[in-house]
Amino acid sequence: MSAPAHEFKFQAARLTSDLRHRNLIQTALSNYEAVRDRNRAAFQDWQAARQAAAETKWEAINHLDDYLTQFASRLEARGAKVHWASTGEQARQTILGIIRDKQARSIVKSKAMTSEEIHLNEALADAGFEVVESDLGEFIVQLRKETPYHIVFPAMHLTRGEISEVFARELGSAPTQNPEDLTMIARRVLRQKYVRADIGFTGANFAIAETGMISITENEGNARLTAALPKVMVTLLGIEKILPRFEDLALFLPMLATIGTGQPLTCYNSFYGGPRQPGESDGPEEYHVVLLDNRRTELLADAEQRDTLHCIRCGGCLNVCPIFRNIGG
Repeated sequence: MSAPAHEFKFQAARLTSDLRHRNLIQTALSNYEAVRDRNRAAFQDWQAARQAAAETKWEAINHLDDYLTQFASRLEARGAKVHWASTGEQARQTILGIIRDKQARSIVKSKAMTSEEIHLNEALADAGFEVVESDLGEFIVQLRKETPYHIVFPAMHLTRGEISEVFARELGSAPTQNPEDLTMIARRVLRQKYVRADIGFTGANFAIAETGMISITENEGNARLTAALPKVMVTLLGIEKILPRFEDLALFLPMLATIGTGQPLTCYNSFYGGPRQPGESDGPEEYHVVLLDNRRTELLADAEQRDTLHCIRCGGCLNVCPIFRNIGG
C-alpha cells in the first residue's frame, strides 16, 4: 500500500469516529440545500438552464483548439503574454521564470485551486519567495500549514476559537471570538501584503474566447486588490475553463453562485483582458496568462472521460456528498 493511500485510510478512520468534527461539517452545510433550492427557483426553468450550460460546455470542449487559439490571440493583441504549459512542472517553471525575471520577492495570491493541483505554493516557497494567500479562508489554512478543506470554503472545519488561536500564534493578535474582529485582524495584515507585493497571482473561473478575457467571481474583493495593486499580474487556469461567448456568462455566473454558495450572484465579478491600457488609472503594467494542460487533453481524447472537463468547480457535489459530510476534506 502506498504511503498516501495508507495515510488517507488512517485519517478517514479517525475522523469517521470524531463526532465533534462531524458536527462542525454538518452544521456548516445544514442550510446549504434550502438556500440553494430557494435561489434555484429564481430560474425560469432550472433543468433547461442546466441543459443549456451542458451544451455550451460541450461546444467549448469539443472545439477546444479553436477557442483556445481565439482566446490567446485576443489576449496577446492587448499586450498580455500567454504561456502554454503541458505539465504541472512546466507551469511551475514558467511562473518561477516570470518571478525571477522581474526580480520579485513577494507574491500575493487570490484563490487559485489550479495552483493546488500543481503544488505551486510549495515550489515558490522552496525557491525562496514569500507567497501570501489573500482569500480569508485560504489565508487561515495557510497559517496552519494546511491545504484547503473545501473548494469554496477552505476553512469550514475550524471554529472561531481555533482561528483566534492561530492568529494569536502567527500574527500576535489578541484573542477574540468576534467574527468581525477576526476579519479585521486578517485585513490589517493583508493590506500591507498587497501594498508590498511585486506580483499578484490569480486563478480564473472562466475564460472567454470571444473577447479574450478572464472572468473571476468572488465575495471578498481580494482578487480585485490582487490584480489592481502589484505591477505584474499572473493568472493560471486549466484549458477547460474556456467558454465561447461573453453572453454565456449570463447563465454561468448565476449558476455558479447558486450551486456553489446558494447566492443569486457573488458580490464581485471582474474581467481582465490584458495589462493596463493607455488612459486607465489602475491595473498591472504587465500581465501573464498560463494555460495548463496537465493531461486534460488525454481526458479530451477519451470519450468516456471527456465530460469531466465540463466541471465548473462550484463545489456543489461536496456540499451534498454523504462521505464529505462525515469525513470532510
